[in-house]
Amino acid sequence: MSNSHFWRKRWKLILNIVTVSALVMLAYVVRKQLGQTIANLQRVNIFALLLIIPIEAVNYDAYARMYRSMLKILKQEVSYKEMYKVSLELNMVNHVFPSGGVTGFSYFSLRLRRYGVSAAKSTLVQTMKFGLLFISFEVLLVVGLLMLAIGGRANNLTILIAGSLSTLLVVGTLFVAYIIGSESRIHSFFTAITKGLNKAIHTVRPKHPETINITRLESVLLELHQNYLLLRSEYRQLFGPLVNALVANATEVAAVYVVYIAFGHWVNPGAVILAYAVANFAGLVSVLPGGLGIYEALMTGVLATAGVSPAISLPVTVMYRVFNMFVQITPGYYFYHKALHGRDEHA
Repeated sequence: MSNSHFWRKRWKLILNIVTVSALVMLAYVVRKQLGQTIANLQRVNIFALLLIIPIEAVNYDAYARMYRSMLKILKQEVSYKEMYKVSLELNMVNHVFPSGGVTGFSYFSLRLRRYGVSAAKSTLVQTMKFGLLFISFEVLLVVGLLMLAIGGRANNLTILIAGSLSTLLVVGTLFVAYIIGSESRIHSFFTAITKGLNKAIHTVRPKHPETINITRLESVLLELHQNYLLLRSEYRQLFGPLVNALVANATEVAAVYVVYIAFGHWVNPGAVILAYAVANFAGLVSVLPGGLGIYEALMTGVLATAGVSPAISLPVTVMYRVFNMFVQITPGYYFYHKALHGRDEHA
């Protein structure tokens, strides 16, 4: 049996083994946080903590509707039920594999392929999702700063952090729109990246000078550009996905805030909005699952600048991370496992 035939026959089993191994590693990495969470349970209002579950259900609903709306603009129809399941799976994949969301792009493309959605369309939908999330978070940042100002906590440092983050969001969104808005720019940009990746991979795999096929990539990029133009021409239809993105961001912040309520602390929501934004963006570059370590440190640090004591914010952040991770990964892995083994009714 050739190596290629072996991998084709066994890829599902191998992927499952890798995923389970990553889950085990994640459990090992968070063992201290898990212990702290168990120790803090006696201080927590369990009923308030359980509010995370309906909040996250609304969060996934927003993502499912956002994906469906953008796919519909691209003349692709995927049922709400299927997109809800894909959203759960995608969140699990992004939590378990520390790749700054890159693994999520690949998995999203793989999952939607069974519904006839091309790689270019699924990549564009994921890219647009991040753009809409960034834009909608600008609204939340403004609301957060107003809340901090009303509470007398909008000092120079918090304003600097919020301003820097807003600038980063705007520049990042405009840069992506600039690249995919031109066929020549998208070709030059991604071809250069692909050649660099092939060169790097070639040092490890000398017998494979072109691991990523540039010719095939060019056809995908052309379709990506054409689909982007279609989305841009139907920009009025993006209002619904933008509202869904705002709901998705708001529910994520609400999930953090209910943990403060569970601990009996009614802190300024503006501080939570700002800390959540900084921690999530910095967590994208972490080499550990879910930005572990960086996320907690930044959440605690930013909240401290807004007047929330680390003695309050650290146990709350740890509780939120562990409990919310469990709420998200458990159903996500269930549907991921079903999809991987072809037991989904649309497989």
